[in-house]
Amino acid sequence: MEGFDRPWWIIGGWSIEAFTGVARDHEDMDISILSSDAEAFRLFLGDRWTPWNVDDSWFRPFDHRFTDVRAGSQVWVRRDAHSPWVLDVPFTPDTGGRWTNKRHLAHTEDLEDVTWVASDGLRYARPEVTVMFKAAQVRDKDRHDAAVALPRLDSAARRWLRDAVARIDPDHEWVRTL
Repeated sequence: MEGFDRPWWIIGGWSIEAFTGVARDHEDMDISILSSDAEAFRLFLGDRWTPWNVDDSWFRPFDHRFTDVRAGSQVWVRRDAHSPWVLDVPFTPDTGGRWTNKRHLAHTEDLEDVTWVASDGLRYARPEVTVMFKAAQVRDKDRHDAAVALPRLDSAARRWLRDAVARIDPDHEWVRTL
């Protein structure tokens, strides 16, 4: 990502690992960028990488032929057709340049309020933001990430998480327990 001049941040399990220091296996690296920066990202990758745009109903090259991205889509990146996927880039919707919660589009915040910069100089999703997205999932790795992150959240982060989850699923158990 060196040289990409738009905001990007590490998400998913890697962001939880950076916050907690608790390691686990990862299949690839997950980062996010604002949806409005998708074309800049495609141009940044150039011929060095092969990106594919993916969502629930399509899987196609993200190149000069197919430059549009749909809400909820992401890009998988690999060196070439014979290489493993190395980067998963879910697009984050933005409203006037503000981070927008893809699960509740009325929820917007400044990017600086939902990310943090670690001592390694990289920007990460705040743990409560990552756990919010994992609250709806049932994979073992998501349960692991929540289990290691939740006890480490301060009261402001727990409040943010409770309120965000309540917007998405008012009956979620975390709305009562956080």
